[in-house]
Formats: sequence, structure tokens, C-alpha cells
Amino acid sequence: MADSAGSSETSYLLPPNREDWEGHGIPDFVYGQKELTREGIQWPRTAPSLPDTLPLSRFDSELCSAWRQRMELGLFRYRLGELQTQTLPGPMGFVAQLNVERGVQRRRPQNIRSVRQAFDPEEFNFNKIRPGEVLFRLRREPDPPGVLRQEDILALRAGLEAVLLSSHPGFRVGFNSLGGLASVNHLHLHGYYLPHRLPVEGAPSEPLDPGGRLHLLQAVPAPGFLFYTRGPGPDLEALISRVCRATDYLTAREIAHNLFVTRGAPPGKTSFSSTLTGVRVILWPRKSSFGVKEREAFNVALCELAGHLPVKTPQDFSSLNEAAALALIQDCLLPPAQAEEVRAALVALTAQEEQ
Repeated sequence: MADSAGSSETSYLLPPNREDWEGHGIPDFVYGQKELTREGIQWPRTAPSLPDTLPLSRFDSELCSAWRQRMELGLFRYRLGELQTQTLPGPMGFVAQLNVERGVQRRRPQNIRSVRQAFDPEEFNFNKIRPGEVLFRLRREPDPPGVLRQEDILALRAGLEAVLLSSHPGFRVGFNSLGGLASVNHLHLHGYYLPHRLPVEGAPSEPLDPGGRLHLLQAVPAPGFLFYTRGPGPDLEALISRVCRATDYLTAREIAHNLFVTRGAPPGKTSFSSTLTGVRVILWPRKSSFGVKEREAFNVALCELAGHLPVKTPQDFSSLNEAAALALIQDCLLPPAQAEEVRAALVALTAQEEQ
């Protein structure tokens, strides 16, 4: 694969000999503005497709091939194969997947006690993972002369640009705060492919400010605050700042939250099958939950609030229905009075942009 200058080939696969892995280093995936796909990403009209059966971008191809190699080499805690999947009957369109190994093999959650708990470098964090587990590092190509230099991309910008780099409509990115089922206390995003539509992609919404910058998502498992951008440019930068101000507000007040990034329809009176013309970012303030409720059919975090339910046991997978799933999810939401207080605060934060 050619790098941004087209002058050399970059491999994201590990060398055949394990002795060479340490010296392999972490390759850079260098990309430019032209690779941030804005339009033309749609679900096929036929049955949902796996990532490797749809036209893939360079990002998709390199990510999937490098991931498969690491999985075949046994570098991960378990092998993720094809999962038994069903869409639960009902208007929500929940996508339930049986993932037993994730339930029993995932890393034991750390002892989290606060949304603002200080980072402890002695606990597990990404500085302690084996070199071979790192697929590549995202790097924006250098800006042209005369253009203000952009620093290394961090956090939310990295997640949004990863979604824009993918040509698969089911590539999503998300974030769990401490108290929002983050199991490890270090800043990290989750990115994954799910070859199924989710209700949050096209659910209708109502505007919360006259400028249409903040919306309330409706007809979904959990009402959430919706931010939308058509793609790269000033609109994307404004969205990043807007979302970060909202999460800063929640964190400062010890309010746990989950964030979900997906290709989706513009805000307004949309529908489940609406075209994916931009990127939706959904933010859910929620009750704090410290520890893992092992007895539940699923834990409520970013995936579940979006309508994707990784279920732990075959028994729960066969018996789960929409009403039971909704009850679990809605039990994690803020009480109405606190939810209204947060809503008013985020509307006020959005209004400050005009001042």
C-alpha cells in the first residue's frame, strides 16, 4: 500500500518471526482530507453484509487485514468469530448478538469509584500492551504550506475521522465515561464493525436551540442529545468543540455518560431507512454504575444505548425480548428532574456559542 506521497509501501502486518516483532515498530497510517469520505455510504438493499463483502476503503482494508492477522496469531484474549445474531421483534429494532466469550474472557474491570477518578499508571493501561497488538497509528498528512499546522489528532477528532475514513456504514466508534461502564481508567475509544442498521442512525429528533446545533433524539431505546455534521471542515471542528464542552460539563458534575458515533441521517423528521448523509454523535447522560452487574443479560454502555445488545449467555439470548431489554436500558437513565436540569444546561452551553 502506498503512503501519502506514493513513494514507498507500508505494511501493517507483523513479520513472520516473533523475534522481529519488537523491532517492527508502530507503523503510521497516513491519510489526507480527500480520504475522509463524505457521501455515497449506504446500506445495501439486500441482506446486511459483513465488512469484507462491501467495497472497502484503504482504512477498512488495512485495519481488517491487520486485525485478522493478530487474531490468528493468538494475540487477543479470545478469537472473535461470526456471532449468532437476531433482530428482536418490536418497533425499536434491537440487534442482539450472543457473545459468550466476551462475557467470560474480558479483562476484569478496575475498581472505579468516581467519574473524575485520577489515572493510576500502576493499573493496566495501553502503555502496557504488547507491541504486536498495536495495528497502526493514525496520522494526518502534513498540511500544505501556508496552512495553519494541525497538531496530532486526539480523542473525539480521531474517532470522528476514523468513521469518515471507513466506507462501511456499520463502522462505529464510541466512548464510555468512568461510571458509564468504562472498565479501564484510561482515555480510550471503541471502534467496531456491526453489519446491521441501528435505530439511532435515522431516528427522528427535535431541535433544542434555534440554530439547530443541538437536538434531542426520539423513538430510540434511550433519549440522547444529537449532534450532526455532514463531514470534514469548519462544521466538523465546531461539532467537536460543542461535544467536548458538553462532556466537560457532565464530568465536572460527576455525571456518567456514553457517546456513540455513527453515519446517519440529518436531524429532523427522519426514519429508520433514511440515507446516511453525514455523521451523528449521540451523547447519553446516565446514572453512574460502578462495577459490573454479572447477573444481567447485558451491561448497558455505548452499544446497548444505541440498540446493539451483546448478550452473555445462550439462555438470555433465547429468552430476551424488547420489553425486557428496554427495562434494563431505561433503568440506567437519569431521574426526570436531573435529566431536565442537564438538558437546560446543555442548551445554555450551546447558546453561548452565539455570544
